[in-house]
Amino acid sequence: MRRVVAVAAVASVGVIATGLERAAAAEPDFPAGVACAFPLDLDAVDNRKVHEFTDANGNDVQLITGLAGPVTFANTDTGASLTGPARGATWRIVTSQDGRTTTFTATGNFVLILFPTDVPAGPSTTFYVGRVVFTIDNLTGVFTLQETRGRATDLCAALSG
Repeated sequence: MRRVVAVAAVASVGVIATGLERAAAAEPDFPAGVACAFPLDLDAVDNRKVHEFTDANGNDVQLITGLAGPVTFANTDTGASLTGPARGATWRIVTSQDGRTTTFTATGNFVLILFPTDVPAGPSTTFYVGRVVFTIDNLTGVFTLQETRGRATDLCAALSG
């Protein structure tokens, strides 16, 4: 499987996740064992604005702001789903000069999906209200969670029963 970094803003939350390219439209966005123990599908709308610039240290920076549209997370095994209204998040995304590492700092409403190869190891899909900082090793695609502040909700647990 080829991992692709996908930046997707979704309703009630902003989502930054590593994703798998979909082989067919009928397949879930994330097969069992990747984002949750069960296959997870998500449907989202992104209406936010992206601002790009180079900071004083020569790093490429993206600032993503605004309100994302509605989002639905679904357990495709059971049909259980959660839908959230549009809410805001701000992301500051900084790529090091050498291109090796990207640091994401998100504030507001945010979902982070971690795979089994990430640190800490997934599968996990967590909704945060507060602040989240993580890095991506751009050579390996590994996400490393650095910091969380605020409230966290385990969406896999919420959709499993």
